[in-house]
Amino acid sequence: MQGKSDSKWFKWMDKGWLAALTLFPFILWLLPATFFDRTGFELCPSKYFFDIECFGCGITRAVMHLHHFDWREAIYYNNLVVIVYPALAVTWFIWWRAARRKVFGQMKQTSY
Repeated sequence: MQGKSDSKWFKWMDKGWLAALTLFPFILWLLPATFFDRTGFELCPSKYFFDIECFGCGITRAVMHLHHFDWREAIYYNNLVVIVYPALAVTWFIWWRAARRKVFGQMKQTSY
């Protein structure tokens, strides 16, 4: 009986993961582009301990601005956003497609 309840639990987890992946881009669009700007919170260990900016410094803010189509601010925060954002978008799509297939199964191909 344990196996059957585990199966239901995993199905709910798969549906929750698909819902989270689907809603995530829209939630980011609802937040203002400046949501992560000037928070005063330093997450980068390089910046925190040595006061040296690494290649990733500002990438969260840059991605958020690019997500809102604010190119100038995105490039200002981190130039690598032109590489990181498309990589994130592709990764998100791969995860979303895999989660959708896991929940709904493989879509059948129709021949014309």
